[in-house]
Amino acid sequence: MAIKRSSKITSNFSMASMTDIIFLLLIFFLVTSTLINPNALRLLLPKSNSQTSSKQKVSVSIKQLGDDKFDYYVNRKRVEFNEIERNLQLELINVEDPVVSLYTDESVPIGQVVKMMNIAAKNDFKMILATERE
Repeated sequence: MAIKRSSKITSNFSMASMTDIIFLLLIFFLVTSTLINPNALRLLLPKSNSQTSSKQKVSVSIKQLGDDKFDYYVNRKRVEFNEIERNLQLELINVEDPVVSLYTDESVPIGQVVKMMNIAAKNDFKMILATERE
């Protein structure tokens, strides 16, 4: 005598809950990615096709105010030019592979960029010039 089941077992799987989770994760990452903004200043960065991703420890920003007037920022804190090297040394004192990210406006003369690169070279810091994608 064969025993028959009164209810049949189905092997269907509903993807509705999985799509809800994926949708919520997508919204979460879109919202959090717009909150991350490394620029403290509104700078019009130079454009480039190649982007270097590195773990920056310190960011330096240069903004041109007038013909020969510039504002300098180290980690979003305004400093005078003669204080930049000391601030960078304090920020990167115990860092094994120090990296400085340089944010400059397109209108800043290359001489100012070279001054910052000289400070980095003198202290054995790696310097990255921040750009925007073309």
